[in-house]
Order: sequence, then C-alpha cells, then structure tokens
Amino acid sequence: MVTSVSWIPKGAAKLMLDIAEPPSMDKIKELNGTLKKSTLSDMDHEEEMEVDEVTHAKAVAKSLGKSCFKSNGASTSTSSTDHPDELVNFMKELDMDNYDEEDDEIDVFSSGRGDLYYPSNEMDPYLNNNTDDDYFDSDDIDAITIKPTDSLIICARVEDDINYLEVYIYESIQNMYRRQDIILSNPPLCTSWLDCPLKGGDKGNFVAIGFMGSPTIEIWDLDVVCKCATLCTTRSRADCETDQSVIDLAWNKEFRNIIASASADKKVKVWDVATGQCKLTLEHHTKEVQAVEWNHYAPQVLLSGSYDCTVVLKDGRDPSHSGMKWSTNAKVESLAWDPHSEHSFVVSLEDGTVKGFDTRASDLSPSFTIHAHDDEVSSISYNTFAPNLLATGSKDKSVKLWDLSNNQPSWVATHNPNAGRVFSVSFSADCPFLLAIGAKKGNLNVSSD
Repeated sequence: MVTSVSWIPKGAAKLMLDIAEPPSMDKIKELNGTLKKSTLSDMDHEEEMEVDEVTHAKAVAKSLGKSCFKSNGASTSTSSTDHPDELVNFMKELDMDNYDEEDDEIDVFSSGRGDLYYPSNEMDPYLNNNTDDDYFDSDDIDAITIKPTDSLIICARVEDDINYLEVYIYESIQNMYRRQDIILSNPPLCTSWLDCPLKGGDKGNFVAIGFMGSPTIEIWDLDVVCKCATLCTTRSRADCETDQSVIDLAWNKEFRNIIASASADKKVKVWDVATGQCKLTLEHHTKEVQAVEWNHYAPQVLLSGSYDCTVVLKDGRDPSHSGMKWSTNAKVESLAWDPHSEHSFVVSLEDGTVKGFDTRASDLSPSFTIHAHDDEVSSISYNTFAPNLLATGSKDKSVKLWDLSNNQPSWVATHNPNAGRVFSVSFSADCPFLLAIGAKKGNLNVSSD
C-alpha cells in the first residue's frame, strides 16, 4: 500500500549517497544504559510472574494431594499425603526462581570481547581501506548514482505491517528502480519534500513525514544513508486518548525553514524545521484537519481543509484574525492552490466532487463543481507546466485528468492503474506529463500518458 508520493526536483539530490557518521562513544553509552534499564525492568517483571506461577503450582499440588486423600480413603493415605510433597521437592530441584539468572552479563552493544570502539573507521582492524564506496558493491554504485536525466520519486509504503520510506530513480516507464529503502517506526500518511539547508550550505535534500497514530514529524536526509531528525508535537496527558495522526504536511517554498502540519487532533501547526519548534498553533477547525497548502504567490497565506466540511484561509501575518471560511457541504479530503493563479484553489471531497473557489468572490460560493468520481476524491494535483490541467485520484480506483479552463471543467482522460483505491497523485515539476500514483495494491505507479 502506497500512502503518499512526492517528487524530488532534478539537481536537488547528490549524485551519490553519503554514509552517516557512526554515533559517538557518549551516545553509544547512553543507548546502552537505556537498553540495560529497559532489559532489567522487563526481567524483574518476568521474575515476578514466574514467582506467581510457582506459588500457584505449589497450591495446586497441595490441593491435588488433599483431594486424592479424601477420595481414596485411609487405605491410600500414605501415598496421597506424600504426593504433594514430592511435587514441591521437584519444583525446588528445578530452581525456577533462578532460571533466568546468568553469571556473566553481555553488553547490548558489545561484540562479546569487551567494549571495542574506534574513533574512526581507519583505526578499526576489521575495516580495511574503508571509504564510502566500500559501503556499496560496484553494481550498487552504478545503480544508485544519479544521471542528469533521472527523476527521483519519494514513496511512503506499508507492506505486511512493515513501514517503508523509499526513493525511486525513474529513467523511463520501463526502467524505474529503488535507490533507498528505509524502515519507519509507524505507518506513514504524508510526505513533503523540502530543501531547507539544515546542514549548512545553500540547499538540502530532505523529506518530512507524518504518521498514523503519532504526533511525531520526522525529517530524513535523503543524501545520507539512514539519517533522521525528529520534530515532536507537544501534548498534555489529557490529550493522550485522542488521535494524534499527522495527516498532511506542506512546505513553504519562500520561507524554506517552515512547514505546516494538519492533524487529526483538529489543529493546524506551523513549524520551524531548523529549530524543531512549533511557531504557531491554529484551532479554527472542529474536526480532523485533512489538508494544508501554502499560497504560491503570497507565502504567508495558508489554506486548510477539514472533516468539519469547511476550508479556512489564514494569513500568518495576522494569525488572530478569523480569516476567510468556505462551506463545502462534504468532508474535505484534499486541496490545492492553482500554481498559475494567486486567487484560485480547488478542493476534493468525500462525496466524489471537486469544487473550485476564487478568494475574490464576495458570496464565497464555488466557481465550479465537478462530479468527478463515484467515491471520495482522495488526492488532487495541478500540472505546473500545463495551465488548468488537474489530476484526481479516488477511492473508486481510478485517476482522471481535467481541463479547468474558464471555470468550465471538461474531462480529458481516465487511467485505471489496477492497484485498488488511490491514495495519492502528484505531477512531476520537471517532466510535464509524468504523474506518480500511490494506491492500495502493489508498488509505486507512474503514468506518462
């Protein structure tokens, strides 16, 4: 199941992946101590359970001996009364109380020959001539080295209860293969690529990920093998029973250290990824917030859509202002600003319709309504090259293209990827007619129609 897809702009990624630096000795000791405490706590709990089991077994044995004595009478009293004592003696011989005790303790991060740590790979006798290239074999190096014509696609996927973040190299419709494969702790719901220079320099190559059932936002460095930083929302104990899923993320291309998050806890938050701090919390929705999007022309303007059947526009320069609100008459699934118009946006809804709005309209009514699909429209994506070209993906298992010219929408094409319910669609910002599709069955799909 592919839950989210995003494109990495050409030229943003390094030609070859870097290798993450090993953790410091202090970090290893900290992790080792944490795991030891956790292990000892688990062992204490297991020992308490075993003591209870032994006590229960002794009680059962004594009860069994008494019942046998009563049922068999005086003629068998000797054998009956000896029976529970034999069971108790047998349990003592097993010494179950000390079953898990070991004479020697093995450190979690030890090789079994003591704590061996080398400040650099060059000093490690088990690594000879170790370089970044030695991390991969020759075939891998050729496969994951990016060519100028390659496109990169971020894919969030769940398969057999294992959660993945993957990066694919797309060369052609016949040749697409995986460059990176990272296991995640929770099921991913949304991704947003960003180039904030978190490591210095002019730009970076990162992806922000939101998860099901977790308030955590993770930032992964896509130029380094398995390198992650974490942004955590704050919550009180009273909120622990509510759904904390991060459902959507939006990166601000003008203020490149800023992302917005939409959450099942009814809140919209604005984050500074450079510091990991929440800069602003908005609580203008009454149900789960499904989508957020920054305006392409006015980067302080943020749009959000919710299951409360409303879309709200807020200006970050005056967050206390109530903003503008539109009623959609159905639960919002996704939304998008028109990249070719400052004032226009579209909203996809649970009832299968897509509605267009103009922020200048005084009556706040939709500019158009498309009965696009037979079921909820899960995702929408504008084409940045072809004005008024919109892609829609639906729970009805189809992807459709629409021409929205002059607010008079017309159907262009229908694509059936044969992958079940469609969760995510995204046009490439570099190749006009490449559309990435994430759906319930199989792996990543790319349409080039």
